[in-house]
Amino acid sequence: MTPPPRRQLLRRSVSASLSLALAAFGTAAAVVLSSAPPAQAAGVPAPSPVAVPGRGATVPFKEQEAEYAATNGTLIGPNRLYGTLPSEASGRQAVTLDAVGEYVEFTLTAPANAMSFRYSLPDSAAGSGRDASIDVRVNGASASAVPVTSKYGWYYGGYPFNNNPGDTHPHHFYDEARTMFGSTLPAGTKVRLQVSSTAASPSFTIDLADFEQVAAPTARPSGALDVVADFGADPTGAADSTARIQAAVNAGRTQGKEVYIPRGTFQVRDHIVVDKVTLRGAGPWYSVLTGRDPSDRSKGVGVYGKYAGEGGSSGVTLKDFAIIGDIRERVDNDQVNAIGGALSNSTVDNVWMQHTKCGAWMDGPMDNFTIRNSRILDQTADGVNFHYGVTNSTVTNTFVRNTGDDGLAMWAENVPNVKNKFTFNTVILPILANNIVTYGGRDITISDNVMSDTITNGGGLHIANRYPGVNSGQGTAVSGTTTAARNTLIRTGNNDYNWQFGVGAVWFSGLNEPINATINISDTEILDSSYAAIHLIEGATNGLHFDRVRIDGAGTYALQIQAPGTATFTDVVATHIAQSNPVHNCVGSGFQITRGSGNSGWYADPPACTGTWPAPVWTNGGVPGGGSGPTDPTDPPTDPTDPPAETGNLARGRSVTESGHADVYGASNAVDGNANTYWESTNHAFPQTITVDLGAAKSVKRLVLRLPPAAAWSTRTQTLSVSGSTDNSTFNSLKGSAGYTFDPSSGNQATVTLPGTASRYLRLTFTGNTGWPAAQLSELEAYSS
Repeated sequence: MTPPPRRQLLRRSVSASLSLALAAFGTAAAVVLSSAPPAQAAGVPAPSPVAVPGRGATVPFKEQEAEYAATNGTLIGPNRLYGTLPSEASGRQAVTLDAVGEYVEFTLTAPANAMSFRYSLPDSAAGSGRDASIDVRVNGASASAVPVTSKYGWYYGGYPFNNNPGDTHPHHFYDEARTMFGSTLPAGTKVRLQVSSTAASPSFTIDLADFEQVAAPTARPSGALDVVADFGADPTGAADSTARIQAAVNAGRTQGKEVYIPRGTFQVRDHIVVDKVTLRGAGPWYSVLTGRDPSDRSKGVGVYGKYAGEGGSSGVTLKDFAIIGDIRERVDNDQVNAIGGALSNSTVDNVWMQHTKCGAWMDGPMDNFTIRNSRILDQTADGVNFHYGVTNSTVTNTFVRNTGDDGLAMWAENVPNVKNKFTFNTVILPILANNIVTYGGRDITISDNVMSDTITNGGGLHIANRYPGVNSGQGTAVSGTTTAARNTLIRTGNNDYNWQFGVGAVWFSGLNEPINATINISDTEILDSSYAAIHLIEGATNGLHFDRVRIDGAGTYALQIQAPGTATFTDVVATHIAQSNPVHNCVGSGFQITRGSGNSGWYADPPACTGTWPAPVWTNGGVPGGGSGPTDPTDPPTDPTDPPAETGNLARGRSVTESGHADVYGASNAVDGNANTYWESTNHAFPQTITVDLGAAKSVKRLVLRLPPAAAWSTRTQTLSVSGSTDNSTFNSLKGSAGYTFDPSSGNQATVTLPGTASRYLRLTFTGNTGWPAAQLSELEAYSS
């Protein structure tokens, strides 16, 4: 099944001291700060997501950050502002080398015979990337020149992005390369990445290096079929081996034998379809499937089960090899994932997935599928997505870094996802959206994971009734008990460039409908959040329970409440919150808090409701920093209950509800400050309403209603009325029904004058649209003058 396009996603401070090295709180594990060796790059100490005790993936490598290594290059960061080079680096810091002879030098802490390193090269003027090489030197001697490239990075514009350097929002800057040394280097060996020429690339930015002792290749199992010896596949990669490997897989199923991929690089230009067979390699550093169809770019390497509509596959094991693709753009309808289809009662074990669209996009219905002990790197979209009726399935002990969308996701579109688990995974640097998320789902477990360094339009952990097909009518909404225990979140959450305000590290959304379930967040650390630590938005979330949670460092608030709900808090301790009032809540008593024992640092009565979003403060281990923020900050009023000055667009970023919406065009698009996103109501169902909560009663005298400015929108007249309320229950007319014309040639906007009657809630009721059978708004702007 082809995944549908995901349009317009999100519509789609470390402490003041080194307190992140504090002893464990409750049963939560303690995160230890990396320490920079003397006279090195002197990066700001920042907690590492690798090797958090008892949590996340157990990885086979020792990681070293460039900012703590010996170098004569230039330290960049820390900086979390979207579109800047350090914002996508691990720990938001890296080292740039821009002259011959500049280097970063690492000292091995354990024996290693292999290295992978994360780096960035500038894009080419044409947007197609550039190829270069960088020297690897061992104890000063040149060992090899390793190819590096920017052809898999540098995307621009809005979702689903493009390769035009003239567009806005450059992002996805980094890639990873790997190399083997040829022998085992002992601990204490100095390994240097050094620039020998700037002819092919003017600069090389180094983020980190992972050093590994790779075991010898696994030999052909007794009785196994060999894709080279028995079926003639080409291990040099010169010839297309797709048909030969497929023939081996088919024979393996028929004969009941394993199929072995020996050492080599194999050109595969379409899916290898597997069913009731084991496909095993010599190890992910040795057996590599790669390739893409040279003429049909919608085809590329992948190992797939049969689609559910074809009966699905079962009894499959994929083990000990790598799938390294050649995907350089995001086209959501292309099935160019490393692993896909429907695989029931099947296992993926120790598979390296890189440069494909998704690591694994699994389209159910399917049951009892496991990914374990694997690496998913440098994807253009999700790392894993359990989509459309995946049940009793697991991702565990898997390392995920630099995905183009959600790191690990479950999306119960139209068919329930039930009893799935994401456990003991490390998910780092999703370039868009969330580290880990479940969109709908019943009795879901997300536990013992480490999440770090969210970039934009998402948070670390997200639980939501969002995206098409997630609703209680089909049994796909969040339901039963969702368990999120013993997770560590580091530098998660970030600014949403559609909404123009921060998204929390742990956040909940009832966009499609309110969440009514039991959601247990326990024994968890939320560290150095870029904005709020906990965040509710887009509709009610009921049944939240926070137990034994440590919040240490938040760029804005401990709690950012933009939607109603109910929550209990017990043994929740917050420190180093940037705002003096740790709670931002403009829904008032709509969010009901029950406080147990052992709480401190996160509660305030009254909470803040300022009408403006403060710039975040990121303390990065004691070094103050921060961004300009999504809006220019203003000084908070002395009394948090005092309303702010009534200037500017009073509706921007406010909580908003609707009678309904089509596809992904939810009501939040009408208050996100972006004229190119829009709300579209349920089609063929007038009347339709949209209601914005201004946070307090305001004297609104003028509305400006906008549609997207693109010329593709034809002139249309929408018939609507405006009413106001102080309690969201009784509404009084502010403007009678009238037709308003939206003409692209004159800005595609209309102005509605109002009498200035004080109202907290403004409701627009639409009864007609000459251009489309639904209400449409890209922006609902409210002004006091």
